[in-house]
Amino acid sequence: MIQRNLDEFLAHADIMLVDAMKMIDKNAKGILFITDQTRHLLGSLTDGDIRRCIIKTGSLQKKASDAMMTNTKYFTLQTTEEPYAYMEAHKIHALPLLDGEGKILDISFLDDDGAKRGNDLKGSKVVIMAGGKGTRLYPYTRILPKALIPIKEKTISEHIIDSFSSFGCEDYCFVLNYKKNMIKAYFNEQPHKCRISYVEEERPLGTGGGIRLLKGMINETFILTNCDILIRDDISRIYRHHKEHGNEITMVCSMKEYVLPYGVVHTGEGGTIQSMEEKPRMSYLVNTGCYVVEPGVIDAIPEDTEIGFPDIIEQYRKAGKKVGIYPISEGAWMDMGEMDLLEKALL
Repeated sequence: MIQRNLDEFLAHADIMLVDAMKMIDKNAKGILFITDQTRHLLGSLTDGDIRRCIIKTGSLQKKASDAMMTNTKYFTLQTTEEPYAYMEAHKIHALPLLDGEGKILDISFLDDDGAKRGNDLKGSKVVIMAGGKGTRLYPYTRILPKALIPIKEKTISEHIIDSFSSFGCEDYCFVLNYKKNMIKAYFNEQPHKCRISYVEEERPLGTGGGIRLLKGMINETFILTNCDILIRDDISRIYRHHKEHGNEITMVCSMKEYVLPYGVVHTGEGGTIQSMEEKPRMSYLVNTGCYVVEPGVIDAIPEDTEIGFPDIIEQYRKAGKKVGIYPISEGAWMDMGEMDLLEKALL
């Protein structure tokens, strides 16, 4: 077995799910093993376990003990079977090695090079909303449309295309308005293995209205994304989740944590202090700007009407249509539409 820094893979049962997701995001293996104070194995916690718990309860204020699996498979020093063959046979990707007292000594992973991507989404269409003026990124967008702002050696849009292409996506459509000819000229001059097409707004139609222009062009489930965000998660799992739950729309949401830099005072009647919290932590699920969408949504969007896609989601929700979320970690979402984050990415 490869010797590892076990601290990256072990956590206590009382760790909050938001913090557990951060650890999983950092170790890049998709799993934590839950132990007591002396490293005795109590269970396992995957990113999927966390997502299911959040979706089921609607709360981020849960602990690992609320979501972990207690039937974790393991090996001991006396086990004679080869661990990798065992993992393949049981369709598991991580296996802890325990001593005679049940303490974790080491962990084997089926794929130490990380999850292999394939062609799970081959044939799926990705719609990139690139019609906005990018006012959050002024003065950069005074010269360039935000879809063409460079991050390192590539534009934001090319990073998005590369990310989806690694899961098999080959067909991309840009919804254009602001500086549309510049975007078309750039991609028409660049060699690409994928197919790129465009629809053009005659006037600004918002993040939802422009999608109506795709009527008759898309007849299958598609992925919709803003042109200034990057999702660093398994897109094929998000797509499968959408299909398995029968959603009309699935919103990819990022866990976001804020620490209030002040002590908070809770008061009662007569001005008495009931309790105090020093720099409390608040956790939320926020909209990343990436969705999986059924084609019927296009038909439901009013023609030539300015509307945001979140407004369309709200209309669907109120009508009793099935809309859902797929939670990802904060580190799996990059919002390049924020000036400070963009400048960090440029470093």
